[in-house]
Amino acid sequence: MTVIQKKSDNPIAHLTAEDIETIGRELDAIRDRVVASRGERDAAYIRKVIATQRRLELGSRAVLLFSLFPPAWVVGTAGLAVAKILENMEIGHNVLHGQWDWMRDPKIHSTTWEWDHVSPADQWKHSHNELHHRYTNVVGKDNDLGYGIMRVDEDQPWHPMHLGQPLWNFVNACFFEYGIAAYDLELGKNLQQGRHRDPQFRARAKAVGRKIRRQVLKDYVLHPLLSGPSFLSTLAATFTANLIRNLWSHSVIMCGHFPEGVETFEKRSIEGETRGEWYLRQMLGSANISGSRLLHLMTGNLSFQIEHHLFPDLPSNRYQEIAPEVRALFDRYGLRYTTGSLPRQVFSAWRKVFRLSLPNRTPAEPSPADPSPADDRPARALAPSLGG
Repeated sequence: MTVIQKKSDNPIAHLTAEDIETIGRELDAIRDRVVASRGERDAAYIRKVIATQRRLELGSRAVLLFSLFPPAWVVGTAGLAVAKILENMEIGHNVLHGQWDWMRDPKIHSTTWEWDHVSPADQWKHSHNELHHRYTNVVGKDNDLGYGIMRVDEDQPWHPMHLGQPLWNFVNACFFEYGIAAYDLELGKNLQQGRHRDPQFRARAKAVGRKIRRQVLKDYVLHPLLSGPSFLSTLAATFTANLIRNLWSHSVIMCGHFPEGVETFEKRSIEGETRGEWYLRQMLGSANISGSRLLHLMTGNLSFQIEHHLFPDLPSNRYQEIAPEVRALFDRYGLRYTTGSLPRQVFSAWRKVFRLSLPNRTPAEPSPADPSPADDRPARALAPSLGG
């Protein structure tokens, strides 16, 4: 996963600056067409998904009132897990991206939605929408790369502590919503730098604490208490549903940015970045998951991660529709459209976690101060921002 600027076989070396800007214009045209065609079909889609999710959650919680009976425990737990996945992935994530703001419905709007997650919506929107999507896969700028706890690039120095990153990643997967909350707070960095007394940090930490209390009260106190003699079994069922949701969402997100074939970028590569170059970085820094319509729904359509990163505020139900056009654009310009089945992408991402937990087998290629003509060629072709 060496940054693209240091690769001897740079996959964008054949593109000219004009090629890149033409790609940008073609993608703008796709976006403009979808924006112009948004309407009742899209509004009906998201309202149906929300209604289905709420009925599923209420029904599953009702079944779990009788969770002492094993069939009720299994059915209720499975239903609640699916409901939580739908709420986080297809609804919460996409509503908070502003994908449905055009409807002018205050109940389905990025400024009013609060999701079933311990990370407050406003903090998540800052770390995800404003930072991750702006600095996608830029090492040292995009903290989603490894969440600050893993080595994600061969050029990063290896330390013995990295041997434990497969374990840390697994623990993070099991308690993913809490990991995201800590990540949104930049907890490790703020504590390490002694900013825990900073008023702004304390206010944000208190907001996270309040959200955690509300979630714990709902899931682990009120609902189990309503179950009466089924208290302990309902408690276990809710914990299991949250565990399933966390493992699923972690896997989907890992598949979007970690599999082999996904590129990373140097910080200096985005200086003076044009719109076309930003688009190109999203194309190369994301990966898709192939599968059925049900899979796409359960991933929040992040199975179309490439399309999502190109157009993060377009309605998620449109990604499958435009994916063939986007892929045709990749093919036309000789770019790799990284995609694969869910098992394949999960395996690829985890293999990278294990591989980078060890020292490099061979020394990483140095970043030459005076590039050779071969190294300089892509830089000249792609302008300063992506070429180096």
